[in-house]
Amino acid sequence: MLKPTILLIGVDILLFNIVLMAFALPGWDNVTCMEWLLLNAYYIVSALLLPTTAHKRFVRVDKLLGETIKNVGLIYVLRGLYAMTDGWTSCSLPMMIGEAAAMIVVMFYGRYFVKQFMRRIRNLGRNNKKVVFVGAGVNLTCLYEEMKNEYGSGYNVLGYFEDKPSKHLPEELERLGRIEDVTGWLERNYVDQVYCNLPPSRQEEIVKIINYSERHFIRFFSVPNVRNYVHRALVPKMVNSMPVLTLRQEPLGRGWNRAVKRMFDIVFAGVFVVTCFWWIALIVAAITKITMPGPVFFKQKRNGLRGKEFYCLKFRSMRVNKDADTVQATADDPRKTKWGDIMRRTNIDELPQFLNVLEGSMSVVGPRPHMVKHTEQYSALIDKYMVRHWVKPGITGWAQVKGSRGETKELWQMEERVKKDVWYVENWSMLLDIRIIYLTVRNMIRGDGQAY
Repeated sequence: MLKPTILLIGVDILLFNIVLMAFALPGWDNVTCMEWLLLNAYYIVSALLLPTTAHKRFVRVDKLLGETIKNVGLIYVLRGLYAMTDGWTSCSLPMMIGEAAAMIVVMFYGRYFVKQFMRRIRNLGRNNKKVVFVGAGVNLTCLYEEMKNEYGSGYNVLGYFEDKPSKHLPEELERLGRIEDVTGWLERNYVDQVYCNLPPSRQEEIVKIINYSERHFIRFFSVPNVRNYVHRALVPKMVNSMPVLTLRQEPLGRGWNRAVKRMFDIVFAGVFVVTCFWWIALIVAAITKITMPGPVFFKQKRNGLRGKEFYCLKFRSMRVNKDADTVQATADDPRKTKWGDIMRRTNIDELPQFLNVLEGSMSVVGPRPHMVKHTEQYSALIDKYMVRHWVKPGITGWAQVKGSRGETKELWQMEERVKKDVWYVENWSMLLDIRIIYLTVRNMIRGDGQAY
């Protein structure tokens, strides 16, 4: 059978050259053989530096799209650099942008096809991995469910070894023998992978199984006993040569990702302030001064990155009152003016936070910052509440576009919001930020009636 990696590269190259051909045809005379070869060389460089995971057994669609954008982006950065050094001029900038966009769409769907094709093939019994478990802890139960529930993962779990029948693993999974029987059974049966969940106290038996696996081209995996106290996915990391497990993936823990996000924040907020904010602020200031006494802007201490306090800016939507820093706004809050209610419902009151973004205390997208009093209150009631402060707070966020905004009357409402904020921390990408911005604008146009 054709190997998945070869199939993937073949489909990639085919579609890559089809798009090149489609864009080259109008000016075919200007495209030289050397330029064509260079573009294919750029694809190879991109594929080597940023390999895709479309052929893997577990891969998310959004990750697939992100990988494709990175691949195509690198190709066209290299192409642009070559053009700047007096290279070819057969492709104008607008055409190059259109070509890159078409490349992303076509290659993404090509990779998605490979992903679905491989799932179908594995579901038919090809390209499968024969697996046995050693031990029978809770972690192996979770692993078995992941392998069985993922359509087309291609894992065929033959059974498990344990000194006595498992009370965790399902009855459908056959007990193949005791721990001492593992190597003898492996001598008589073909297996691709062994997943071991034995405790460290059985070191001698574990080492014996490892040594046998290494000598017979069987891949050995150690499954740590952590599900007893951590009921979530863990992320492996290396501390020099020592493997450790951390509680979550944090994309914004990487300096490059933080730099990209900050660059986007500065450009996005800067363009908005220069083009729109100044005249909106003049209109808001005029109406505010007419409708209620007091300052145009309202600033409130909130908790930001790593819990650090900062002043969050808003257009003032309430009469000056002593409860501004402690009492949350409600649907029929008597402190609001009619003009303030309009600003809140249209989110105009949040616009000064673009100045917070330029200043660096906030981001365009991130968990919404809460009042200091609320942080003190909820951090004592919700275990993962402070995780949301591992990234900069945002003007809008994943929780807000997914329905968790407005007043939180009950604890479960805040728990839902925190759950979505933590998901954002663990799954950040620029594509996700752009999607959240789009959903925010869409919800503003539709009017969701939750902001007051």
